[in-house]
Amino acid sequence: MELQPAYITIVEGPPPDFQEVTNQWAIGVLESHLASDVALVEMRAFDGQKLVQRCADAWADGRPARFNFPLGNGNRGELDIAAARWERTPDGDKLYLWVRLDSSVEIEDDSIEDDSLSFP
Repeated sequence: MELQPAYITIVEGPPPDFQEVTNQWAIGVLESHLASDVALVEMRAFDGQKLVQRCADAWADGRPARFNFPLGNGNRGELDIAAARWERTPDGDKLYLWVRLDSSVEIEDDSIEDDSLSFP
């Protein structure tokens, strides 16, 4: 029996910007028998705390968390979420998702090496 994943979904709008992450934290989180790269997605959210909790609850239950997003060509993509964090800003909640990349997404040229985006 396959466990149902928890989803964080961008319902409408342009495809998200995926930024490559090269810091040691990301490499450590993704230690696995599966080869994959990690990218960071930043987005505004109505309730960032609730979305991060959705991921945490899924992981606590042994279920995957998935990011569902538009590809820009009418199709949708899905990636595994490796980690999630949120913060409150003057403009509203901001959600950070670290996702495992596959060939369906393109990443920006600027790599993220800023340790301030790492988990404490």
